[in-house]
Amino acid sequence: MKTRIIHAFAGTMILASILLTIYVSQNWLWLTGFVGVNLLQSSITNWCLLDTILVKMGVSNEGNSCGV
Repeated sequence: MKTRIIHAFAGTMILASILLTIYVSQNWLWLTGFVGVNLLQSSITNWCLLDTILVKMGVSNEGNSCGV
């Protein structure tokens, strides 16, 4: 469950920043870049701030990620 929340949050942030870039200002591309860098960093270090926050909120990692 935790992995699905993290993926959904990252996807939502990317889509929201693209829409904000189109309709508000090109400066919202910085948010897209930040999310991308965060995803890259978490793939290298195996640490994600949102994962830590979800653990403290009591969200378990039941279920499988990506149908595996």
